[in-house]
Amino acid sequence: MNGALDISSSAMIAQRIRLNAVTSNIANMSSLRDENGDIAPYQARHVIFETDSSISAPGGASGVRVSSIEEDQVEPVYRYQPTHPLAITEGKHKGYVAYPRVNMVEQMVDALEASRAYEANIGVVEISKNLAAQSLRILA
Repeated sequence: MNGALDISSSAMIAQRIRLNAVTSNIANMSSLRDENGDIAPYQARHVIFETDSSISAPGGASGVRVSSIEEDQVEPVYRYQPTHPLAITEGKHKGYVAYPRVNMVEQMVDALEASRAYEANIGVVEISKNLAAQSLRILA
């Protein structure tokens, strides 16, 4: 039974990290500067999961862990705003401002999926807890 709890808790941790990445993406949808203050539109982050064979249960089930958090490498969205203080001053995009290419619908679907997966794992923890309690009542 501890295997089921370990697997569910590993999944809950992974989904929490995924939800944090989604909220970061939504919060930075209009960020035009990077962490160093340089003019560079925000690049969305995506969480990559992998099987964690160090967490296992009888029957071959394994846990999950975050293998990496990767940044999109996509072209920003250019909007023509020549009077904007961060408008590009030279080159083919002169007068345009580069905005992050973060799709709100995609982020909301990711957030919904992560929260549903988190809730499902809470359900597994509850069932495992109830099963252990019932087992103790039978033995006592």
